[in-house]
Amino acid sequence: MKAAVILFPGSNRENDVVRAIRQATGKQPHIVWHGETQLPAGTDLVVLPGGFSYGDYLRCGAIAGRANVMDAVRAHAARGGLVLGICNGFQILCEGGLLPGVLMRNRDLRFICKMQHLKVERADTAFTSAYTQGQTIKVAIAHGEGNYVADDETVRRLEGDGRVAFRYCDANGHLGGLANPNGSLNDIAGIYSEKMNVLGMMPHPENLIDPLVGGIDGRGLFNSLSNSLAAVA
Repeated sequence: MKAAVILFPGSNRENDVVRAIRQATGKQPHIVWHGETQLPAGTDLVVLPGGFSYGDYLRCGAIAGRANVMDAVRAHAARGGLVLGICNGFQILCEGGLLPGVLMRNRDLRFICKMQHLKVERADTAFTSAYTQGQTIKVAIAHGEGNYVADDETVRRLEGDGRVAFRYCDANGHLGGLANPNGSLNDIAGIYSEKMNVLGMMPHPENLIDPLVGGIDGRGLFNSLSNSLAAVA
């Protein structure tokens, strides 16, 4: 698997993503500066990491979504290439037109940084094959604008097409109430594109790949990507 991690001014999770990909694949991803106009030849996976691109001015991800490199990312996705956006990366994917909806201020208007459980909605995608459908996993969240909002028709389409990737839940897999940390519609923590090759998610799986930091549930996502791409190589 050849991966490219996009670096924007204000990104701060790129090295965590690099470590997670290297652990899963044994290969070192390329770091691609936002001003570039092309991805490295043969790129299979593009990752937009977390952080605060451009200081979250205007709207989170609004400036980064219009960066030079995003034309190459959009072209990669249009060809069926895999794209993963985590936290600020999810915001950028929405602002860049690769995913519908928008990430708004958290319900309580506070930045949240804590461990968080998720329910895996399906296990038949390139991002989730190492999990089981309905599995509860523990990862981490760290965001101030993670409240997913979309119009009613978009939400109906996402739900009807099975494009909700993860939902916020408690340790027992129960949805709603305090298990939803930010007020996101339908407890949505991540969504897929129409072709299922683009995933945006607010939680950070790359931070839960080592038992020394509290768990390894995040490994499943990166192992899924590695296995998926190895199968078609």
